[in-house]
Formats: sequence, structure tokens, C-alpha cells
Amino acid sequence: MTALGLVVAQFNGPITEEMEASAREAAANAGAEIVETIRVPGAYDAPLAADRLARRDEVDAVAVIGAIITGDTDHDQVIADAAAGRLADVSIERDTPVTLGVIGPGMSAAEARERTGKGADAVEGAVTLVDALPDP
Repeated sequence: MTALGLVVAQFNGPITEEMEASAREAAANAGAEIVETIRVPGAYDAPLAADRLARRDEVDAVAVIGAIITGDTDHDQVIADAAAGRLADVSIERDTPVTLGVIGPGMSAAEARERTGKGADAVEGAVTLVDALPDP
């Protein structure tokens, strides 16, 4: 059974709550277990939590979910770029799959609500990577 860590960004909570529900359903359907969930304020904060989970021997992969909604400035793009880059770094540095289920940037709240299934995609990707990657 694949053991997963889950990081959930709380900013845009109604959307990320739906994403978390879809992630948990996908884990159950895949026969994976979410062994720990860490809730963080926003997507920008997710890399540190993902790193802490990836350090744990019992965690095979980490799925990160969040929603970055556009505003009046380019702030959403800055947050998304920083979070995605650091999450990729965690995956490589810890030799542990870290999947990106963060939706956005550049979307409205309505568009984000239509993509809550991306939480499931992050979990499915994590399980697929665990199965596909050879042991180091």
C-alpha cells in the first residue's frame, strides 16, 4: 500500500476543501493511505510542509493541493511560480515524489471551482510515480 502525505493550502478554503475530498476519495480508490495531512495557510507555504513529510521514512510520496486565484496584480503568478519551483526542488532533493495539485494562477474563483478534481489528480499522480520509479 502506498503511504501518502497530503499538504492542503487553506487559502480559498471552500475550493481546497473540495479538492481535499477528491484527493481522499482518489486515495481510497487507489488503495493508498494518507498517513498525515498538514494544513498550511496558502500555496506559497506548501514547500516546507511537503519537505517535512518527504523526510519521513513511512511516506512514499506527497500530494500538494491548493488554489491560486487571480487578483488585480501579478501576485498570483509570483506565488504559483515560487511554490511550483520549490515543490519540484523538494521532490528531487528528498528523492520522493511530490505532486502539484495546485490550481491556478490566472483563474477566477468560478474557474477554480470547476477544477476541484485536481486534488484527485495529485493523488493519482503520486501513486503512479511510486509504482513507476525503481528503488534507488
